This record gives sequence, structure tokens and C-alpha cells, in this order.
Amino acid sequence: MPKISSKGNKMPPSPIRKLVPYAEGAKKRGINVIHLNIGQPDIKTPKLALDAVRNAEIEVLAYSRTEGSEAYRVKISRYYSNHDISVSSDDIVVTTGGSEALSFVMGTLLDAGDEILIPEPFYANYNGFAVANGVTVVPIISSIATNFALPPITEFDKKITEKTKAILICNPGNPTGYLYTHEEIQQLADLVKKNDLFLIADEVYREFTYDGKTHHSILREPGLEEHAIVIDSVSKRYSMCGARIGCVISKNADVIATVIKFAQARLSPPTLAQIASEAALDTPQSYFEEVIEEYVSRRDLLVAELEKIKGIKIARPSGAFYCVAELPVEDADHFAQWLLEHFEVDGETVMVAPGAGFYASPEHGKRQIRIAYVLEKSVLKRAVAILRAGLLQYSGA
Repeated sequence: MPKISSKGNKMPPSPIRKLVPYAEGAKKRGINVIHLNIGQPDIKTPKLALDAVRNAEIEVLAYSRTEGSEAYRVKISRYYSNHDISVSSDDIVVTTGGSEALSFVMGTLLDAGDEILIPEPFYANYNGFAVANGVTVVPIISSIATNFALPPITEFDKKITEKTKAILICNPGNPTGYLYTHEEIQQLADLVKKNDLFLIADEVYREFTYDGKTHHSILREPGLEEHAIVIDSVSKRYSMCGARIGCVISKNADVIATVIKFAQARLSPPTLAQIASEAALDTPQSYFEEVIEEYVSRRDLLVAELEKIKGIKIARPSGAFYCVAELPVEDADHFAQWLLEHFEVDGETVMVAPGAGFYASPEHGKRQIRIAYVLEKSVLKRAVAILRAGLLQYSGA
């Protein structure tokens, strides 16, 4: 019988999606599953983005340019200018989602066997992109006790070897919701300059910062022009996950030229989705003000309700729309599956993302879960009540 590749065998399952069969089983039994496992906002997509597609006068749905349409890339550069970041359309490559952007960047920067340093827990698909490119992830562990702040820079220094090519951060963080301070960004900038490394920042949640805190992009750091690479996406910013439009941004011309070669192999990003994304850039600031106010309200309710559960630890997020909680159980993966297979309250149960899948270090995060607070407050409150009841029954089972 033919065998699949060792790379294929090493590809990790998504902690966000791997429990889907159990959720589908629960639904077939007539149980309503409240999805806390996935960052799919219930916020409405801006109408102007949807209208742009409805009103597009297209007779032939043709390929776009490999790097994305000129009009869209010019408009992205203006968006960054409004955030006091100077980039030109030539510094931007449009991709099929932020995921493709990350995959292209890893292929551009790292050869098989090279190493990339990533503070963990981190977005689970980073593991998958690394495996697909034959890259070794070297995790730098952060702690729930510090809200998952950047680990001491000395911990990064100790892990740098001749195989180290880059550091990757997510800011604000998925799954933690942690927002890096300007001082932390400066420390990383100094480190990559000293060691001649790339600094990749996944900044797709840039707009969602709370409590008066400010996002600090690596593109604003002086002297990082050859080192800094930003990953961006419309998915979360405009609640357009299904558009699958992202981009790579860098002032390093060699990086952009190489990313384009990877992009040429897939021809072009989707045309209709670019039309929607270009229109979305005209979304007024009032949209984000309302969305941020809603997410802060949801976060505060979620944290307040979780704190009522005995034995739980919570990292209070300052950005994005995720929260990591450490449960009074030995195996959150088993508990999450048990909730779907064996537990319900008034015909409902909850689906969470087990925390271990957001780590590269074995045995870490086994008691943690990620909760996406992308649902309205009444549903969140009901979901935490179900979670609390489930923990009481599970611990006694």
C-alpha cells in the first residue's frame, strides 16, 4: 500500500477544528452546540464591502495580478499611512488569507532544518506552516501568571543558534489576547538587529485594543527596514473571514520579490474578494469604535463569569477577542471532548479549543482552553454557566 509522507504524518491537527466530529455528533442528537472554539465574529460585515461585490460590473471573472490588484495595494498603503506607517504598494503582496501569507513568508525566509523562535502559546497553525516547510519551531514559554507577557529577552538570546533565522510574534496575541508593549517590541527589534534575524509580526488583530492601550507595529521601529515583515488580513478587522484575503508587507525588496515567486505558483488571489476588501477599507472609524466597545463589554462579562468558577485561572486579554483559561482538570482535551459527547444543560453544550494545541512544548497547556468571545453577551453568559456545570459534574465523574 502506498505511504503518505513523513511530513504529512507530522502535520498537527487543529485544536480549533479537531473536535468538529464530536460537535456534529452532538448536533445530530438534537443538542445545540455553543461555539467558543473558533474566532468567527458574529459582527456584521460592512455593507459597503458586500455591496461592492453585488454591484461589480464584471463580464469575465479574470485572474488578478499575482501580487494583488494595483488599486487595492495602493489603498492598503493609504490605510497604513493613516496609522503613521509609511509603506508603498510595492511593499505589499496580497495573499489568499493571512494563512497563505505566513506560509509564503516561512518558505521565503527558512530552509528545511532552520529554526524560528515563537513565544508560546501561539496560533496553532504556526505549527502546521512550520511542518509544511520543514522548519523547526523553537518555543519560548510565556506564563498565564503574567497574562502571557513577552518572556525575558534573555530567554530568546539563549535559544538563538546558527540555524535561527527569524522570530515570529502575534500582536495582539491569538490565543492569549496579550498586547505587547512598546518596550517589548523595542527589545525584540534590538535582538533581531544584533543577531541579523527577521522579525515577523502577525498583526491581524491590530484594530482591537482595549483599556486605552495602543498597538505598536514593528513597521514603525527605526532600523528594522530589512528585518521587519508584517502579516495582515481582512478576516477579523472587517468580519470577513470567508473572503480569504491577507497580505505580506515588508520594505525588504528581496523578501517581497521572493514572496511574489511563491505567489506566482498559485497564480493570483481571488478577484471578487479583493473587490470586497478594497471597498472595506472605506469603513468609517465609527464602525471600529462600536465593535471595540462591544468586544470590551463581552470580555468583561466573560472574565467576570469565569472568575465565579472555583479553581480557574484567567489571563485578562488587552486585545483581539480570545481568552485563555486554566481549568481545574488534568486534561482539558479530554474534558472538551466529554462536553460534546456526554454533557448538556437544557439541550445545550459548549465547544472550546483545548490549550495544548497552541503549544510546541510537550505537556504544556494541558489544563488550558482558549475561549473566543465572538458571541453576544447572553450566549456567552449561558455558555460559561454550562462550562461551570460541566466542570462540577466532570470532577465528580
